[in-house]
Amino acid sequence: MKKIIASLVFMGSAISMNAAVNVSRIEPTDWYVGMKDASLQLMVYGKDIKNADVTVDYPGVKVDSIARLDSPNYLLVYLNLDGAKAGEMTLNFKQGKQSKKVKYVLKNREMAGDQRIGFSNEDVLYMLMPDRFANGNLKNDAFKNMRDKTCDRTAPSLRHGGDLEGIRQHLDYFNQLGVTALWFTPVLENDSPNDGKNSTYHGYATTNYYRVDPRFGTNEEYKQLTAEAHKKGLKVVMDMIFNHCGFDHPWVADMPSKDWFNAPEWLAPENQTPEHQKKIGTVDGAAKVNDKYLQTSYKLTPVLDPYASKIDFAETVDGWFVPSMPDLNQRNPHVIKYLIQNSEWWIETVGIDGIRMDTYPYADRDAMAHWMKVLGEEYPHFNTVGETWVTEPAYTAAWQKDSKLSEKNSYLPTVMDFAFFDRINSAKNEDTDDWWNGMNRIYNVFCYDYLYPNPKSVMAFVENHDTDRFLGEGKDTLALKQALALLLTVNRTPQLYYGTEVLMNGTKSVTDGNVRKDFPGGWAGDKHNAFTAEGRTQAENQMFDWLSRLLHWRQGNEVITKGKQTQFCPQKGVYVIARQYKGKNVMTIINGKKEANELNVSRYAEIIGKAEKATDVTNGRTVLINKNVKLRPRQTMILEF
Repeated sequence: MKKIIASLVFMGSAISMNAAVNVSRIEPTDWYVGMKDASLQLMVYGKDIKNADVTVDYPGVKVDSIARLDSPNYLLVYLNLDGAKAGEMTLNFKQGKQSKKVKYVLKNREMAGDQRIGFSNEDVLYMLMPDRFANGNLKNDAFKNMRDKTCDRTAPSLRHGGDLEGIRQHLDYFNQLGVTALWFTPVLENDSPNDGKNSTYHGYATTNYYRVDPRFGTNEEYKQLTAEAHKKGLKVVMDMIFNHCGFDHPWVADMPSKDWFNAPEWLAPENQTPEHQKKIGTVDGAAKVNDKYLQTSYKLTPVLDPYASKIDFAETVDGWFVPSMPDLNQRNPHVIKYLIQNSEWWIETVGIDGIRMDTYPYADRDAMAHWMKVLGEEYPHFNTVGETWVTEPAYTAAWQKDSKLSEKNSYLPTVMDFAFFDRINSAKNEDTDDWWNGMNRIYNVFCYDYLYPNPKSVMAFVENHDTDRFLGEGKDTLALKQALALLLTVNRTPQLYYGTEVLMNGTKSVTDGNVRKDFPGGWAGDKHNAFTAEGRTQAENQMFDWLSRLLHWRQGNEVITKGKQTQFCPQKGVYVIARQYKGKNVMTIINGKKEANELNVSRYAEIIGKAEKATDVTNGRTVLINKNVKLRPRQTMILEF
């Protein structure tokens, strides 16, 4: 018996020694020389590749270390590229008596990192969802080799067929409107099935970090779109997700290591038995999980709360967003290195001008700070905005780079102003009194700007893909104009949501898809085409023209981007916020009442001074400001003098 066992062991060893070396994929797919950080992590995929030895014979390149993970099908090779030049190097894999040579390309960078200029408060970001904006290529609507083969515009939460080519074909539209930067929801591969009602059209369930989803286009098309946008003066911001990936990412079926994900135990076969199965309430509905599953609480306060319990903190950071989106463990140094490199690769490969990071506080705080520090050192003029969904300014401010409110520096340049979003959506339904309601809510947001290290690098918005449309189910353009006038004149970096300019509305009462409707005219055969003045209704043209005038006026306007900000406590329903720079003045005047009102000019003498007249930017009319100004119900004025 012992001889049989010994023979079997020997045979197994011999087979292993003589088995062909399998390298099916390497990530990143290529890399760049001349980076400040000369280290490069190569994630090598291949059946039983774990125990392979790796050498490289290329000038300036050496193998620093090799990490062998729990799975036999992954190998992490850490290279040092200090002194390497662009070219094609050969990676030599050896396992037993077998070997394999793999070519790997090192490229020159198009520009040094300090030459890349990110978005700023001089820009207005236009956020859109590629699947819902325009379908420029009918041939990529669906693929037989992908898990979701459906393209159905009648279903709010299934794929509709919009793509990068559709965006490219409408670059002139963005110029006409007057925005200067485009933020797309994620464009990376989401190869996940639909359940008949819901799909990953939104892009937040990544299954390949180095590939554009084929239904949106190709990597090359993404690069081409960005290049053409740049020629037209438009920046491109890429949406990324470090907190989680898609359930159908190869990492789930074959986990690189036991600690690649947070709380992976619920996926183990021994925990999938009937006695472990139960249903709990999740965002996905009645998703089947078990008692090993950890659901995030969606409460972000424990991350900064000095009194937070360990369980509250763990639920926030380690819990899964939904059962279909595995929570990545950024505390694993291999994981965060992979993610950092991925962000750098897209900057270098496509030439993006900024990053919007989804669910920022849900990921490990220290790891994300490390990422931001590395990115800031490599690209000192680049910009990243983190989604920090809490409606109190003090919480938001603590996440901004160099904040004195936190013992840890996030190194995150830009945060999202959910406080402004929250208050403006309350104010729109209220009359402004002298204390708390209406525009007092906005005043009471801006008065806390002393908390921010850099208020102008706070991204303000009135709606996005995760919220009800500002218009709800209605068409209250008076309230919308008040919100947009403030958004585009205050000391912030403004972000618009696609379709607001043509009065797109909707609420999330039934499904998120109702606030993510197709842009009218983006599909061949659409009876309504809001991309052209001829195709828009009279009301749509009035809104488009009003907003376009304001956006073009804002471009290059140093009073708005650099000027001192002064706000006045709302009085008798009137709210005024002013900007001043080099002798030029702008006053945004909001009548927060549903009745006629009057601006008492004497109260604003410190801004008006001896000026006698001004131009209302919203309509080009001259307004006398040497006497009280009559205001219509809910009127908005932007006076320039």
